[in-house]
Amino acid sequence: MPDDSLLAIDGGPPVLPAGPPSWPPRSEAVRAALERAGADGSWGRYGGPHGERLAAELAVLCGVRQSWLCSSGTIAVELALRGLKLGAGDEVILAAYDFPGNFRAIEAVGARPVLVDLAGMSAESFAWHLDPAQVTEALSPATKAILVSHLHGSLADLRTLREIADRAAIALVEDACQVPGAMVRGRPAGSWGDVGVLSFGGSKLLTAGRGGALVTNRDDVLQRIKVFSQRGNEAFPLSELQAAVLVPQLAELADANERRLAAAGRLLAQCGQLPGMIPLELDTTDGNEPAFYKLPWLLTGNDDACDSPAFEQRRRRFIAAIQAEGVAMDEGFRGFARRTTGRCRVVGELPQARRAAAGTVLLHHPVLLEAPETIDRVAVALRKVAAELLSD
Repeated sequence: MPDDSLLAIDGGPPVLPAGPPSWPPRSEAVRAALERAGADGSWGRYGGPHGERLAAELAVLCGVRQSWLCSSGTIAVELALRGLKLGAGDEVILAAYDFPGNFRAIEAVGARPVLVDLAGMSAESFAWHLDPAQVTEALSPATKAILVSHLHGSLADLRTLREIADRAAIALVEDACQVPGAMVRGRPAGSWGDVGVLSFGGSKLLTAGRGGALVTNRDDVLQRIKVFSQRGNEAFPLSELQAAVLVPQLAELADANERRLAAAGRLLAQCGQLPGMIPLELDTTDGNEPAFYKLPWLLTGNDDACDSPAFEQRRRRFIAAIQAEGVAMDEGFRGFARRTTGRCRVVGELPQARRAAAGTVLLHHPVLLEAPETIDRVAVALRKVAAELLSD
């Protein structure tokens, strides 16, 4: 008889032998939308009713007046910065642990990234969002914008960041690519910024394989984005076919986000105190309703070991072991803490961002739509692997 306590990577039986669910899931609504677009020929047009409807519904989702569709969330960040007239000599503050495309988008417009730390570690949890207190310290006469991301279900403190931006007379760009449909202090994610950004990449909660959008209440910003994007035709398009498959997904988003939030809460209740793993600081107070593209934990070790090859090997072994159990987990972003001062200005030592870069592991969201029994099996797998590999 197989030994259930033996890790699957060492020859034991996996906790979830069927493996993780695929993404995107089968959808009758998406299939029907594709058939309609094929039948009426709208799938091959430069523009048409699907894009118009999607743009209108995204504005409603984010609680703003206008939206602009584009080819990816990455180009959407760059377009947002261009729409705000950022360029050479300007500084943009962002977290030192963030999606790599955000750093590159700042460089693409000729501006200079300014790195600040994450809110980071408390006694029993970790927050993967930018620390507003350090934003205030990072302000300089060259600062023209803050670029803030909601990462891994960790909602940034947009109320405080909005106040900081307004006092300093600078712009706020809100990267909501991981959290469409989330609520931040009672307002939709994407609505706090001068510009909000969304992504429809192949693994995202709303997916068309590729694509993105900007949402805003600022006419001047949108006009500059349009002027930059128009090159005889649209230079960064989202196709009618992509829009056609996104519209029905929007109708299902609220229900899916509610199910993912419940599953994340159930999983954290069972895996909130695992050896060597610090969970997300799950904040559902004061009008916060997180959305989950990834559910994170922070693997821990002593501070000296955090950036060491041994610690990295520890994380790789953990990820390989949990994947062998049938759970889709991977490492987080590399972050920017090691970037040279020739490319950016660095504020402080960035200890929390360094911890996040070295120790973040992420559960991919599709399993959060599965039945409670499956969520419980994921918890079994996490406890099993953590007990074997992280309890020392």
